[in-house]
Amino acid sequence: MPASSPTTEDAEPLRKTPPQFSQYKKIRPGTPKEAELIEQYLPFVKNVVGRLALSLPSHVDLDDLYSAGLVGLLNAVRNYDPTAGSSFESYARVRIRGSIFDELRRLDWVPRSVHDKARKVQAVIQQIEQSKGQPPTDVEIAAALGLSMNEYDDLMNQIRPATFVCLDAVSGNEDGGETAHHETISDEAMPDPVDSTVRNEMARLIEKRLSTLPEMQRKVLALYYFEDLRLREIAEVFGLTESRICQIHSQAILALRGYLQRMVADDR
Repeated sequence: MPASSPTTEDAEPLRKTPPQFSQYKKIRPGTPKEAELIEQYLPFVKNVVGRLALSLPSHVDLDDLYSAGLVGLLNAVRNYDPTAGSSFESYARVRIRGSIFDELRRLDWVPRSVHDKARKVQAVIQQIEQSKGQPPTDVEIAAALGLSMNEYDDLMNQIRPATFVCLDAVSGNEDGGETAHHETISDEAMPDPVDSTVRNEMARLIEKRLSTLPEMQRKVLALYYFEDLRLREIAEVFGLTESRICQIHSQAILALRGYLQRMVADDR
């Protein structure tokens, strides 16, 4: 198994899904077949780390994240249940991302001040949307924050690390912190009907909220999370700067996160 970590340049988006493997349950840990599967799906790890690296500060060691991603991939290979209804590719992505975000939380790489600023912008987005009945524009958010457009752009760049998360990590806990969706799911080896209901409801809420976002935000999220395009490539598609695409992404994630937190609070 290769031990080298990827750079942001060699972590190209995955255009093709690797072929499905057969007779999965017959594969035993530590066998050549398991090693072959891990080798086959290493691009998943490189892809996730490479994309995250673009929004991480220089002091974060990508080797540590790559190692964490490999742990997630190994867990996916050993715990995947083909009868659960999801493809191995989808399952592996969740486990890889979960392991990497666990490592990032352990490193505590985003200062609390950045999270505080992100929550402030999120609260303003919610307030404007509730009063207008539709998502706010950049100008409206900046005005509500008492900022010029240049100051608003600077703020969005500052909070960028706090908003670059996967869609299974947009829920929040009671004290306002971020909780990855995979953390709310019990061990796959012990199926729970309640857990399945929670996941389905979360997916329904996200789908419902996505349908109300501005078209540009929906397109950016779709290309980034579901088509595996990198930010630079998305910017090229729309003829915009990468910084502008980052802002659009951040606003969409903050809107989703605020909506989910509000729905959870209303259910209590």
